[in-house]
This record gives sequence, C-alpha cells and structure tokens, in this order.
Amino acid sequence: VQLQAFGGGLVQAGGSLRLSCAASGTISSINYMGWYRQVPGKQRELVAQITGGGITDYADSVKGRFTISRDNAENTVYLQMNSLKPEDTGVYYCKTNLRTSLGRSSINWGQGTQVTVSS
Repeated sequence: VQLQAFGGGLVQAGGSLRLSCAASGTISSINYMGWYRQVPGKQRELVAQITGGGITDYADSVKGRFTISRDNAENTVYLQMNSLKPEDTGVYYCKTNLRTSLGRSSINWGQGTQVTVSS
C-alpha cells in the first residue's frame, strides 16, 4: 500500500490550498484517514481526521478554516485549507488505517507535502 500526497506550496496569509492524498495497492477498505502537521523541533500533530462513517474532528487551531473530506471510490482524502495563517506552515502528512485485500490491518503514512504561508 502506498500513499501519495499532493497540493502543498507557498501561499500568502489569507489564501487557500487543497491537499489530496491517494492510497493505492491491494486495499479492501479504509477506516481512518487523517492529516497531520510537523514543524522543525516539534512532534507531529493531528490537524484533521475522518472516519469511515464520515465523522470528522479538527484541531482547535484550524476549526472553521479547514475541511477534511474523502472519496471512498478513489481511496482519497482531501484537506481544504482556507484563511491560511503563517502558523499553518509545516510539512503535512496523510495517514490511513486500512484493511488490505488479505484481511490485514495496516497503518500507512504518506511522504509529506510542504505548506508555507507567508505573512
């Protein structure tokens, strides 16, 4: 199973970006999908997550600005980021908890995509 993340870049404060992360491989089902952020010297932290049933949860710092969604047919998770702030800067990683076609549970991380918000 592989995760490929796309959509990072450089944007001015107040701008928007949309991240996407596609899972590929022998996948039976994906329960959990999430986005995490990491900045130098700090631990990776949860930004947003969505369950297989569509229940979402967000870090307090992004509530009302970020929206997580998923396309189950495409095994893809999205993160729409609006009203971006310089403190949103970091490397964004996607994470999935899925079941392979062999029935095994697998936790996977994407390669990370850099988001830089200038003031």
